[in-house]
Amino acid sequence: MLSHDNAISFLQQLFRYTIEEASPVNKMSNWLPQTNPCGRVIVVGAGKAAAAMAAEWERIWPQDYPPLSGVVVTRYGHTTPTKHIKVLEASHPLPDTAGQAAAQALLNAVSGLNPHDQVYYLVSGGASALTTLPVSSITLADKQYINRQLLSNGVPIDAMNTLRKHLSRIKGGRLAAAAAPAHITTLAISDVVGDDISTIGSGAGVPDPTTLADIKHIVNQYQIDLPASVITYLNKADAETPKNLPNSSAHIIINPDQVFTAVQNWAINQEVEVLYLGDRIGGEAREVAQVMAGIALFQQNRHQRSKPLLILSGGETTVTLNRQQGRGGRNTEFLLALAIALNGANNIYALAADTDGIDGSEDNAGAWLTPDTLLRAEQAGISAQDMLNNHNAYDFFSTTGQLLVTTPTLTNINDFRAILVL
Repeated sequence: MLSHDNAISFLQQLFRYTIEEASPVNKMSNWLPQTNPCGRVIVVGAGKAAAAMAAEWERIWPQDYPPLSGVVVTRYGHTTPTKHIKVLEASHPLPDTAGQAAAQALLNAVSGLNPHDQVYYLVSGGASALTTLPVSSITLADKQYINRQLLSNGVPIDAMNTLRKHLSRIKGGRLAAAAAPAHITTLAISDVVGDDISTIGSGAGVPDPTTLADIKHIVNQYQIDLPASVITYLNKADAETPKNLPNSSAHIIINPDQVFTAVQNWAINQEVEVLYLGDRIGGEAREVAQVMAGIALFQQNRHQRSKPLLILSGGETTVTLNRQQGRGGRNTEFLLALAIALNGANNIYALAADTDGIDGSEDNAGAWLTPDTLLRAEQAGISAQDMLNNHNAYDFFSTTGQLLVTTPTLTNINDFRAILVL
């Protein structure tokens, strides 16, 4: 029976179950080729789950099929052992030279193929930053400068990727174009709202529906300062991405909704009611927290219920930084704003985390809160509102002893938010 003593343990167990359901292990066999390929089989990939996906693809690959070869890139520390597919590491969320070299390695791996060859592109969240290979007239420093603005200006992921795709030699379908005439099959773990395959990892293996006109709108809306070299390039016709790729097909092997459906069923089996708000929650993290607090308080004040209530949601919020840039990611910022809005309400507990195990760029997956969170902060001499104003949620929850620290999860379906009303 759930009580105040085990509420946080329940939420942590729920998060662990979410990660298990989002793992590529035992989730990829449906996409094995039904007949023995007659040419070479090249595996390339990118993302926080890329190494885990490559290891699983090797594990289930039939022994009488042609041997696998290729290369994938993942975030530093997110590697898992493989036998035939090389694993590289690079920086995320800000790209580095290792990611540039890795992207070139992916292009090299799919070059010079023939129509009998098969390419499998294993992609998950994080692939965009990990495969930064600018077009020849743009430098890595230019891309890093733009990326910092995208992250700090609260730009949604689909808008970020629209810009990234048009400045890359690999994204927006250009990996598939390089692989032609070989067929390329994208297998994706979705971390994007709506599961748009062309947005996941910036759609390197599929046609790109976004246009140069979309970029102009994004730059104006979010006040992105583009370097002169980028402006010059985007005024050229060949800056447009491929719109027709007959050698390309794509499948989403895991998406947030199917994971959260399994999580709901698990919670129901634990005698908990579930209010599922969907996997498409976006917007400013602190504003989402205000809405979630209102829902939780309303549910708390309803007539006596026979079971605890779990308010569950996924998606991807954003944080627009002011001049005071402290430590923390979008999930800890959400929780800090939620704590302030709940104001110590009895019987309400919450946990929010990024399913890749890293909230922003810190070492924590997220954090949790209890009815006494604000009291803990007050006793430690810190102001919750000041910490929120300074985007310093990491230090806030570090002080209250409520950071959620995990090892890399080797998957990514974006945000996990769970509010428990006892």
